[in-house]
Amino acid sequence: MLKRRHTPPGPSLLTAGLLLALFCSNSLAESGEGITLERIMDHPDWLGQAPESPYWREDGRHVVFQQKQEGEEIRDYFQLDMESGEIEKLAADQLSRIGTANGSLDRTQRRLAYAHDGNVFVKHLDDGRIRQLTRSARPATEVRFLADDFRVAWRSGQSWHAYDLETGLVEELADLRLEKDPLEDEASFDFLRMQQERLFKTLNRERDTEQALTRHEREIARADEKRHHRIHFLGDDIRTPVQSLAPSGDQMLLVVEPAQVDGGRTGTMPAYVTESGYVETQDVRTRVGQNPPVGQQLWLLELDGGEPVALDLGELPGINDDPLADLRPEAIEWHVEHGAPREEVEQALEAPEQRDVRFMGVEWDRENNRAAVMLRAVDNKDRWIVVVDADSGEMESWHRLTDPAWINWNFNEFGWLRDGSGLWYLSEESGYGHLYLATGPNRHRALTEGRYKVNNITLDRDQEYFYYRANQPHPGVYEIFRVPVAGGEAEQLTELGGQNDFALSPKADRLVVRHDNAMTPPELYSVKIGEPGSAERLTHTVSEEFKALDWIAPEFVEVPSSHVDDPIHTRLYLPPDFDPEKEYPAVFFVHGAGYLQNAHQGWSQYFREFMFHSKLAHEGYVVMDMDYRASAGYGRDWRTAIYRQMGHPELEDHVDGVNWVVENYSVDPDRIGIYGGSYGGFMTFMALFREPEMFAAGAALRPVSDWAAYNHPYTSNILNTPEVDPMAFERSSPIEYAEGLERPLLITSGMLDDNVFYQDVVRLTQRLLELGKEDFENAMYPLEPHGFEHPEAWLDQYRRIYKLFDRYVK
Repeated sequence: MLKRRHTPPGPSLLTAGLLLALFCSNSLAESGEGITLERIMDHPDWLGQAPESPYWREDGRHVVFQQKQEGEEIRDYFQLDMESGEIEKLAADQLSRIGTANGSLDRTQRRLAYAHDGNVFVKHLDDGRIRQLTRSARPATEVRFLADDFRVAWRSGQSWHAYDLETGLVEELADLRLEKDPLEDEASFDFLRMQQERLFKTLNRERDTEQALTRHEREIARADEKRHHRIHFLGDDIRTPVQSLAPSGDQMLLVVEPAQVDGGRTGTMPAYVTESGYVETQDVRTRVGQNPPVGQQLWLLELDGGEPVALDLGELPGINDDPLADLRPEAIEWHVEHGAPREEVEQALEAPEQRDVRFMGVEWDRENNRAAVMLRAVDNKDRWIVVVDADSGEMESWHRLTDPAWINWNFNEFGWLRDGSGLWYLSEESGYGHLYLATGPNRHRALTEGRYKVNNITLDRDQEYFYYRANQPHPGVYEIFRVPVAGGEAEQLTELGGQNDFALSPKADRLVVRHDNAMTPPELYSVKIGEPGSAERLTHTVSEEFKALDWIAPEFVEVPSSHVDDPIHTRLYLPPDFDPEKEYPAVFFVHGAGYLQNAHQGWSQYFREFMFHSKLAHEGYVVMDMDYRASAGYGRDWRTAIYRQMGHPELEDHVDGVNWVVENYSVDPDRIGIYGGSYGGFMTFMALFREPEMFAAGAALRPVSDWAAYNHPYTSNILNTPEVDPMAFERSSPIEYAEGLERPLLITSGMLDDNVFYQDVVRLTQRLLELGKEDFENAMYPLEPHGFEHPEAWLDQYRRIYKLFDRYVK
């Protein structure tokens, strides 16, 4: 750890302002002119409207993309002619004819079924003819060709329909009703109901008459195929968050959970600035451990008169293990030491006989009428892929991924080869997210391998190659690759640098690439398959004003770690006239989300911060933006280093960063500031509370101060729950270290934040008051959610950050 000199109180804001003005006028007025806080924090429309969500039309000549309207949140559709380069805005009456990015092809790949504006269409790709199948106010979803190739099926509410393209007949495949069958007798004990039946014969007679009519109608319908109805009463005690139709159209997989679940105690968020003029409140999420996700079941339903059959998830390998067994005794003692009754705690922490699971996705093999279903343990330690034969009802486990920390919420893509000969999936089992192909329960092989990750998998129509994006060239560079389905060497298809995503043309001869780099927002490019150097820019949407300003290009450096073998990848911003003989102040920016990559070489989602860092660099600061442990892009071990100890490895990495930048870039160790939002705000707390001599000042924006107050889906992965792992929450929550604050701290928070509640800041403020701390201030924003929305709030927040660093760091 650095030895620090005593830092005297900073100059007054007036004095600091005069010094800043003199400094800028003498040395930096030319290079940084125009980069103002007012412009940086203005509505981002001034940067230009980047193309979004590109996809190919089936003619292989046109690419469709969206673009935001300036000053609105409305998106317009545009069509790009890949031969002429012309771009035209599509009128509303053209949209139903352009298809979609995710339509369903028949086996011959000559017809495309898709939904537009809630209606179903079939497009003949040979001649462009379009046939509209529905016109309804009830939107159609999940449109697909069935296995017979002459019926198109879709879902509308709780009903499933199929259109016969040869006869024009519309058939209702299933009508699922989450209610009791009116022909079933009430079995539950109810005194009043039974009294009514005993005392009032008229009620009994009316009921019997209605049931007789219903029974007669069902018998007639069963006897007459032309009237056959597929109505299924599933009961009023369940919900079916997922209904998935088999390719045959004869079966359905249902994900089932109880209709009534104790969701835990919710929070209440008041809004003080409202149209009504009164304080208005809304319920917001519960806290971690207060609403653990309910376990789900899988049912297989025969649609032609069958009863649902629950699949036995007890056969999943490891389903009866307790991955938290080692934590339970210590947790019991912790709770007892803190005043909880031992008997109640032991009962609450008793391990379940069988672990609960949740559904993650389903993919159907159209050739063999079977489903691959991905499931995840509620305790976050296991992921399974099971294959269900819809005809026989048999289920077998094809793959299990287990992790003593938690299963990544990324790298969970999967699907079938089109001929049903194999199942591909992503898995982090090697330590990095890679592509695998399985042909049976114990027959798996890796198609990619190495210290990099792959995602966004696309299989070409001829089933020859998988196309994907990967950071194989460098952890911060994402290019496009392909690998043969049969296995073999991967081929790099782009050499653009930065970040790239793609859409594959129907003939698999070209890519449309959405490319960006550290200095430029995304644009569209065309790349010919097999010619990485053929990239041709297609769009020019970045504003001239943005391009004219003198932004500082970050350097991408590797900071040696004193704790692990891998370096800490970092964006480094230097003053344009950097002189190693001079001494500089520095600012550390901490990105949010924890599991997010920001030291990549593409356009950052923290684009305001990129501009702010350019301004700071022009004014003489060195700026460090580190992908600390927990960040995405660097493999499983980097991601899970924070398991049960959030804020510890990340802080060690920032201490390494401080030592490195002091040693290598003439930074004054007494003039280093730190700031960040959300997870970055949490880390600012941990830095100032746990390393009070390291940073001269810090700004925590929308920060987490106590992980026990955060949500379940995120927090339970990393810290388990406060009941079973109170030690991890105590170790990881800034409010437990607040007594360490010694340097100036700015805390900003939106009062309409339904992600990190404003209550987090209020509770920490009370703690700091009770500890007698003086060097902190709060700024609250009455109309801002977690991600600030209004330019006025952005500007005020960053003015305060700027003044904080100007006074205590610069």
